[in-house]
Amino acid sequence: MGADKAFIRVDGVPLWQRQLRILRGLQPAELFIAGPPHDEWLREPCTIIPDAQPDAGPLAGLVGALRRSSTSILLVLAVDLPAMTEIYLRSLLAVCSDDRGIIPQRAGRFEPVVAVYPAVALPLGEKSLGSHSYSLQRFAELCVAQRLADVKQIMPEEEHLFLNMNTPEDLLALAHD
Repeated sequence: MGADKAFIRVDGVPLWQRQLRILRGLQPAELFIAGPPHDEWLREPCTIIPDAQPDAGPLAGLVGALRRSSTSILLVLAVDLPAMTEIYLRSLLAVCSDDRGIIPQRAGRFEPVVAVYPAVALPLGEKSLGSHSYSLQRFAELCVAQRLADVKQIMPEEEHLFLNMNTPEDLLALAHD
């Protein structure tokens, strides 16, 4: 995108603020932002979580949040998914238990940055980081294989929720929806 995606504005609101508003609607026990701190974030009533390991991608943010979380499950929401809704996230939380999360999937690929992970997945994340296996797809596969998470197939009418802001064209597509 040529800029930090968190600060891209959709309908006049930076993506990071949109996501925090959705998450606050869920009334979480804790609210984290994973990543390097920005001055704007420091004014928010949430905890900034550094990556568990530098240069290890989103898995390092997820592991950092799992380390810090005091709850049995952790809802993960990427900053660059502006069409995601509180209703969809509630539907994910509704089918989780203390020791089992849920990971959406479509066309055989996981959507691991809109998922719920149980705290008991932390050792698996630590092991992945330790072995330099930073793929969130692989981490999601392992969570499912070890029965730490179930799979939720994304329905055709839900696919628009997963529009990801990776290119300027993605931003244009959102504007035309």
